[in-house]
Amino acid sequence: MTPIIFRRIRAVCPAQFRDSLIALLTGAALAFGPLPLAAQDSDSGAANAPRVTVTRAVRDEIVTTVPVSGSLLPRNEILIYPQVSGFVVDEILADVGDIVAAGDVLARINARTLQAQLAQAQAEQARAEAGVRQAQSQITSAEASQVQAEAALARARELNRTGTVSGAGLEDAVAAAQTARAAADSARDGLAVAQAAVQQAAAQASVAALDLDHATIVAPTGGLISARNGQSGSITAMSGDPFYRLIDGGVIEVEAEVIETALGQISTGDPVTLRIAGLGEVSGTVRLISPTVDPATRLGTIRITTGAQDGLRAGVFASGEVIVDRHEGLSVLSSAVQNTGTESYVLRVRDGHLQHQPVIAGVIWQNRREILTGLDEGDDVVARAAGFFGDGDAVIAVPGTAE
Repeated sequence: MTPIIFRRIRAVCPAQFRDSLIALLTGAALAFGPLPLAAQDSDSGAANAPRVTVTRAVRDEIVTTVPVSGSLLPRNEILIYPQVSGFVVDEILADVGDIVAAGDVLARINARTLQAQLAQAQAEQARAEAGVRQAQSQITSAEASQVQAEAALARARELNRTGTVSGAGLEDAVAAAQTARAAADSARDGLAVAQAAVQQAAAQASVAALDLDHATIVAPTGGLISARNGQSGSITAMSGDPFYRLIDGGVIEVEAEVIETALGQISTGDPVTLRIAGLGEVSGTVRLISPTVDPATRLGTIRITTGAQDGLRAGVFASGEVIVDRHEGLSVLSSAVQNTGTESYVLRVRDGHLQHQPVIAGVIWQNRREILTGLDEGDDVVARAAGFFGDGDAVIAVPGTAE
């Protein structure tokens, strides 16, 4: 298309316009000379080559991680029940959120009935102990009677030999001695019964004293009270909902699920980076690995402890990564690695052309892919959409702005 200014000149003075244009073109040809045909084709090809974003193979720390997710749970939750049933709760002295020490009083139960039961048991014990003393006195009396009967029998036998005592008198002495021995044996048996009664009464008194102690509900260990179901004025029961729930030591940790194929990569002590709802990023450590996998979900579980406990609440969602390996290695953007099903490859840029380069790829982390073999540090490869290019294609490499 002829420029407007040329059209106007040509319209005004066609002959002058033709002569001026010929002179201009002739001068340009003399000044620059004709371009070689090959150079013209080369410049045209380079100018028309597509621009591709490249990523550079760099050596850096490669971190292998396993994703996990789960919820915060108490490491050990203690259920506290009243140890006596059927009594009225008089006082509630601890509530949810309180931090308590071992032995702290949490609640008190009305103890009047328990005190009366203890007094009754102690009275029974005293009565049994009196029975022991009575049995001992009976033994003393029976043994004295036995001694007298044995002595009388000995005299009767002596007199019977001299003819002073008849046979009937001797028989009476023998019977009296036997009766005295039986009475002594019975008295000793009575002492054993009385002593057993003392032991039984003492045990009942101990139970009554223990029940009275249980009228005061105390913390079995230090920790954080996470729930309270007991109410002042309610009747105690040793079943149903616990009176209190206590987080032992206040320690809360993460119970996370792990896919079964990755469970074997994790070891106790592995560091973990967690993201906890409302708290952000928190560091942790694998404490426990479950020896079983859920057959329905094919997931295993691990327990993760956190360094800081402030702000942790049971039931809150958490996710993160377990760091299972760290090592130095070569890597590129993961999008640069292509897979055909039989091989992995990248398109390396050399002298403005692409080279199909097979590689052995390793782990993927943070949008990067480890390259085990096939590339050298500093090599540039097509960062993405390599499937649209082929081996030998001319390209203009453009470094990626952010990798």
